[in-house]
Order: sequence, then structure tokens, then C-alpha cells
Amino acid sequence: MQSYCNSLTRYSRLKTLEVKIGDLLLGNFNPIRIQTMTTTDTMDTLATVEQSIRCIEAGAELVRITAPSKKEAENLLNIKNELRRRGYTTPLVADIHFTPNAAEIAARIVEKVRINPGNYIDKKKFEHIEYTDVDYTEEIERIRQRFTPLIKICKEYGTAMRIGTNHGSLSDRIMSRYGDTPIGMVESAMEFLRVARDEDYHNIVLSMKSSNPQVMVQAYRLLIVQMEQEFGVCYPLHLGVTEAGDGEDGRIKSAIGIGTLLEDGIGDTIRVSLTEDPEFEIPVCKDLVKRYENRDKSEPIPPIEKLPYSPFEYKRRVSRTLTGLGGTHVPVVVADFEKDASVSREDLTSIGYSYDAASDKWNIADAAADYIYTGDKVLEFDLPGTLQPICDYKTWLSLDDRTNYIPLFQDWEYDTDEDRSDTLNIILIDAAAQEARLVAERFKDDATVVLCCKSTHPYPLLSVRRFIMELEKQDIRCPVILGVDSHGATINGQTRTIDEALIHFSTEAGALLLDGMGDGIWITGHASKIMNTRISGRTYLQTRNNHQFLNNTAFSILQATRTRISRTEYISCPSCGRTLFDLQETTARIRAVTHHLKGVKIAIMGCIVNGPGEMADADFGYVGSGPGKITLYKGKEIMKRGVDSAVAVDELIDLLKEHGAWIEPLAVTI
Repeated sequence: MQSYCNSLTRYSRLKTLEVKIGDLLLGNFNPIRIQTMTTTDTMDTLATVEQSIRCIEAGAELVRITAPSKKEAENLLNIKNELRRRGYTTPLVADIHFTPNAAEIAARIVEKVRINPGNYIDKKKFEHIEYTDVDYTEEIERIRQRFTPLIKICKEYGTAMRIGTNHGSLSDRIMSRYGDTPIGMVESAMEFLRVARDEDYHNIVLSMKSSNPQVMVQAYRLLIVQMEQEFGVCYPLHLGVTEAGDGEDGRIKSAIGIGTLLEDGIGDTIRVSLTEDPEFEIPVCKDLVKRYENRDKSEPIPPIEKLPYSPFEYKRRVSRTLTGLGGTHVPVVVADFEKDASVSREDLTSIGYSYDAASDKWNIADAAADYIYTGDKVLEFDLPGTLQPICDYKTWLSLDDRTNYIPLFQDWEYDTDEDRSDTLNIILIDAAAQEARLVAERFKDDATVVLCCKSTHPYPLLSVRRFIMELEKQDIRCPVILGVDSHGATINGQTRTIDEALIHFSTEAGALLLDGMGDGIWITGHASKIMNTRISGRTYLQTRNNHQFLNNTAFSILQATRTRISRTEYISCPSCGRTLFDLQETTARIRAVTHHLKGVKIAIMGCIVNGPGEMADADFGYVGSGPGKITLYKGKEIMKRGVDSAVAVDELIDLLKEHGAWIEPLAVTI
């Protein structure tokens, strides 16, 4: 067994204990369960019931409802009774944060309670405390005394529990000893799990959520190893990227975090946290889960005997530095125009380059592609200096001046011909081919070679990962561009949806980038029939091969994996009954005026439960603090309290200006 999963080359579900949630069985190879969370006021029984029904009919197998105080916990009985009266038996989950007494009430009513070990007992003050071992032991005993009553109630009523750690709300005790780290997240949950085991209570699910997929994936892997080492068993795992946001960004970030783990057989239930109505989360969950239904479990890919990297920390694979590529350069993006009959200046608008004829200058967006592949075509106009053209090797041979183009070789072409570029040669290689490793070995000492690695294997991610590990083993330092193909516009004869395309691209490339693999990303696919659509109110500019969609997706994947920051990042909670303002409308307003602030992370939180703690590593925060009132943060420090929501966005802009994070939205021209 690998350190955290059964296999890295063959899909194999991780065995976990079985948990009973009402009549629903979770873990122990049962189907991966889909869930969501209501956004209504829990005291509004009818609204919560009707939204729950919409979620259930969309496919939710569990529905979570916030219970921030005793009165909401008590009203769960009315909600449950009305749902049962209408014939719905889907298990309900009470979401608890600061109030143990609310959890103890809810545990007598609903089928499952979720507690956050970071704030269930501890009061977070963002203080660093020096603990002796004796002091720390006393703190654990305090947890035992406060937590045991809930455990006893859950045992008596047959109620399940999720111990749900969040990266942004670790207790001061954990932060003081372990820091803001994945191992700190693991220990936060383990403290509570050990108490539950001592009470012989095992009807438990665990989660390790973060708005940063890199942190989230590392924490789940570490948790699995810790449970196996300490207990010899693994409890079921609930997967999710918290505060993922809305639209395509939220889907991409969720798919990277959840898909990376599902690919390795990890995960028993999932929730996609979008800043949208909860029923819209369900189709995304379904698309994620169906990738792993009826998978061929044969092992045509050779197993990996030893990992050449640590899966518990991010460290980019060491590659040779070429001009603008590899080494410490940020991963590049390649735009594919091979299928276009012709390419004009206007076509480049879709990949971040707008030409102004009057001034004879190019306007360049932050998310502008670095390379353009033209296939057998030669462009009839000059490109901006930041965009390098790639053409087929045979076309490159026909050029009078070969210095302006980069040749793309099939692997056999580079081996048999002597004419090559003196600076950069890209070789397309199929990771699934038996001779792929031998081909790569021939280029080991060639300082001009970049590998574009694709795979014809049915499960490309497993194949490409295995190939890159082999490069590490053989100390082959060629930069690697990750090639991801859409495999056509249909799946099993049906049109691929935009969510399916986003999930496919995000998982295939994102999982590799999270483990430090990849010096670039090259997404291909003729998908014009499926991209004529809107996501979260935004419409893509339609071009013949949907270049804007593919280009934006590539940059979004790099942004979500924190490997290349090209725009503002929004950490936006999915809303719930605690939310104190219209989160979707507010997120759209803030995005509209700040989207040009490259590299700035802005958290938009509906209530004090999700902020400031849940904001994790955000630079600035916009947090609901009361009806019509907003608190503004810089990092985790309160800067302005009680701001009227009517002017809060303007006040946020002023805060950005005060701290040097604001720039006027001007285009870059050359």
C-alpha cells in the first residue's frame, strides 16, 4: 500500500469503517454519497423545508442545516417533522460551531451533527500561547469533559457525527503548537477522535477542509496516514473545498481538491461549496462522482514502488531552465489553434490579446497565453513579443526564417532528423506508450528539449503521473507541459456539459500540479457545441474552438493550485442560514470592482462564524456582523466595524487603497 492510498496507478477505493446515518450507509465501499447545505434561515421552517426538498429532488442524499444556537437546534424538529410528513426521509445534518448545548439538542433530533473542533470548545482570540506538556494535557482533559456529553447522546440516539476541521478556524492551542499547517488540521480532529474512541463511539465521519486545495489535499493524506498508524483503521471521509466561490472558479477549485483525492480512491461523501443556491451544487457533485463509477480496476500501468516526492508538502519538480519555461518560471499556458482554418489578429482576443489598429499596439490581459500552437499554419501577421508561436516540425522545416517559430515534434521525428532549433524544441510524447520512458531517456542531456506529455490511456492522469515519476527516477530534467484533451464533445454518446469539461480538465491537470508536476498546461478539445452557455451570469466569447473557455480554464487551474497567480482570488463562503446579507449579489458586486487586482485575495463571508477564522490566508475580508452591517478586515485584523452594507463595498475599496493594494483598472499595451 502507498503511504496514503491503495495504488497510484490503479483506481482502488480506500477501505473505511461503515457509518450509519439514519437509513443511509456511508463508507466501507458504499457509493460515494452526495450532500449539500441549505442557505435559508433555520427559523423559517417552510423555506428550509422547501429548499431541502429541491436539494433532495436534485439528488442530495444528506442535507445539512445550520444550528448556531439553541433555538435553531430546537426548530430542527419542526423541519424534520414537516419533511417526513411530506414523505422525505433523507437524513438531516445539524451544522454546529460555537455552541455545545445546541449540538446536544440537535443530536436528539437529526441523524447527524457536524462539529468544528477549532471552535466547538475553544474561544479563538488569535493568541500565541506557550504550552508545557502538562498544560497541553490539561487542555485535552478539558476537551474530554466538554465533548463527552455529546458523544453519550449520539450513542444513545444512534446519531452520527462529523468532526469537521477547517483550515481557517484552528484553535489557538493548535496554532500555537503546530502552526497554520495541514498537520495542525489533522491533530485538531485527532484530539476529538481519540476522546470518541475512548468512549467506544465510532459512528464518525471526518473532514479536512480548506479554501486552498493544496492544503486540503495534504491534510486528508496526512489524516489517513495518522489514523492507519494510530488505530489501524480509517474512518469515512467527507471531501470538500470550503469557500470555493461561484461560477467556473468555484467548480474548478472544488474539482481540483475533491477530484485529486477521488482519483486515488479517497472519499466517501462529497459536498461542493458554491456561492450559489444549494441545488446547483448537486449536478457538480454528480459529475465528479460519475467519473469513478464502473471504473476498470485492472492494472495495465506498472505499480509505483517508491514515491520520488513527498505527497504531504508542495515542492515543485526540479526541471531545467529554458527561456521563459521550466526551472523557477511560473507554469506556461499554450493556446491550441491547430483546428482553425485560419487565424487573424481578432481571434487572439479570446486568449488575452486585443489588437488596436489605430495605435498599432496590443492590449495584453493578465490571463494571456504564453504560446500559440498553429499546427501546419504560418501566421500572416506579427505577434506581440509575449506570445510565442509553435508549429508542426514539417512546417517549421519549410520556413525561410525558423527563429520565429518553435517546432513541435512527434517523438520519433526528433530521434531521426538532425534539423532542430538551437534554443527550444517541444516533443509530444504519449505517456501510455511502452517506449515512452526510453524515448525520454534519449533527451536526458539535451538542454533544448521540452516534453509535452499526454496519454492515450483510458485514465490519463494515472498514466501521466506514472511517467513523470519515472522521469524523476531517471533524473531526467526536461521541463514538462501537461497536455489535457477533452476526448471529444461527448461522453457515452451524450453532449459533454460545461461542468463535465471543467471537472475533467481541472482534475487531470490540477492533481498533477498540486504534487509539483508540470511546467505548463496545454488544454485541447473541439467543444464548440458544449460551450455556448453561461455560468453564474457570465457569457464566454464564442470562437470556433472556444479558445476563451480553454484559456480561462487553464489560468483558473493554475490559480486554484497556487502555481501561477494571474488575477484576484475570491474566498467566498457558500451561504447558509447564518448569512446576514445577499451573498451572491454582494460577491458579484465586489468581483465587478476588484477583478483587476492581480494576486490580491479577498474573502467574502456571510457571518462571523465564517470570518475571520475561515478566511484563512485572505489579504482582505468582508464579513457580515449584523443585519445590514459589515466588518472589514486586513488579514485577521479588524479595520472597520459596523459599516453600513450600502456603502461597504466603497469602504472596502478605500481600505485596499489605504494599504497599497489598489490599482486603477488599466490595460497593458505594447
